[in-house]
Amino acid sequence: MKIISKIFLIFIFPFTVIVFSQPDNQHQETSIQNLVSKINDVISDSLFQQTLIAIDIFDLSDSLSLYKKNEKLLLRPASNMKILTSVTGLINLGVDYKFKTELYHSGVIDGETLYGDLYVGGGFDPDFTTSDLDSLVQIVKLLRIKEINGRIYGDISKKDSLYWGKGWMWDDDPDASAPYLSALNINGNTIEVFVEPGEVGYPAKLTLIPQTDYVKVINNSVTVSPDLPDNFKITRDWVNRTNTIIVNGDVRSAKVTDSSAYTEQVNLLNPERYFLTLFKEHLEIAGIKVKNGIDVRKVERNSVYLASIQRDIDTVLSDLNKESDNLNAEMLVYAIALEDSGSPAQIDNGLVALNRIIDSLGLKSENYLIADGSGVSHYNLISTELLLEALKFIYYERKDLLNLFYNSLAVAGIDGTLERRMKNTSAEGNVHAKTGTINGVSNLSGYVTAQNGHLIAFSIMIQNFVEDYSTARNIQDKICILLAEYE
Repeated sequence: MKIISKIFLIFIFPFTVIVFSQPDNQHQETSIQNLVSKINDVISDSLFQQTLIAIDIFDLSDSLSLYKKNEKLLLRPASNMKILTSVTGLINLGVDYKFKTELYHSGVIDGETLYGDLYVGGGFDPDFTTSDLDSLVQIVKLLRIKEINGRIYGDISKKDSLYWGKGWMWDDDPDASAPYLSALNINGNTIEVFVEPGEVGYPAKLTLIPQTDYVKVINNSVTVSPDLPDNFKITRDWVNRTNTIIVNGDVRSAKVTDSSAYTEQVNLLNPERYFLTLFKEHLEIAGIKVKNGIDVRKVERNSVYLASIQRDIDTVLSDLNKESDNLNAEMLVYAIALEDSGSPAQIDNGLVALNRIIDSLGLKSENYLIADGSGVSHYNLISTELLLEALKFIYYERKDLLNLFYNSLAVAGIDGTLERRMKNTSAEGNVHAKTGTINGVSNLSGYVTAQNGHLIAFSIMIQNFVEDYSTARNIQDKICILLAEYE
């Protein structure tokens, strides 16, 4: 009887598979055909008579390609480059990596005087702020020091001397999105200029955040009647490569019912000196006199380690991807280079690590051009196929890194660069993705959970258009909504 029952099961099992799996396959094929048809309808837009689009979509749960178009075409990734940078950073540095800004002193402390120098060692922390600086001040105060007989030095020796990425555009200066790069960073290496009207006929009121003597200010603005429009510009004297802030034009006087206050961030030259100037100023505010000013020098041998400000990699990745922070991306590449090849970290060594990841995906790095980690460079050339393979790799091969990476991406309708997109749709709160925008480029790559519960990876790159960015973004959003509703 046991033999008979085994034989019976052998015959009944294949029959069961045939009966019940065939409709499932037909349903899947129909669903894919419907999805393909709907996406084709979306991209039949007249925009693509003169504009390129590349798409690659993959069902991770079923290990099945859902849609491809121009997926091997080399295009500019803009900030979608940050996907490769993030994946490389996580693999090379690990989830426990910390960015460190270290404080030392040389000489001796006698009573309330430090007969020596303070040193701040830069460790590529891109999120270091004035608040962190005040924490360093408190460490000095705890030593009961009231006078530093020497100088405050910044050690930036862990990084090469390049202050911008390859292929960054000269006319992006002084935009905050093109920050100057250093091993020692503060406030994104930018300063905020806050403008509010004064009395009509007089200059507007300007406030620097943070307040510092590191920059000079030329205020050529004029406060005008509330009935006239604002027509003013905030900039930095980048042509002459100085840190002079210039405000020109008309600032409308505030009405009772509104506020005409305006704020803008501009980048600053020599961010390590900006850091050190703020440190000196904040020490003096705390009652600690610095006798001999600031300078840049490597930490002296036999200096005494005091403390460090540490930043977890997940915090850096969150700002990198959700807010598309370019400084964070470049500092991550330098951290990779430092771990990979030692000090001073050179950007090319970090980019070699990115290329190694490409090779590990089963693609050939020599078929692409990687110029920076942020995507600011117009030299970068990659494909949606490459981006999709990176998204697939971290899902299939590095599950231990997936949650951290997935949670670092902007969420549609919720936060980051996707906060205002796909609201009140099935994609809201669902799509986790990285945007990418430079002149004539709009990209979106990431993950979405379909209606059937499957996780889908996608990459959409739209290039070479002169229309408003909203046109390309609306097309991306429509495709994401289709993926969220995919059954």
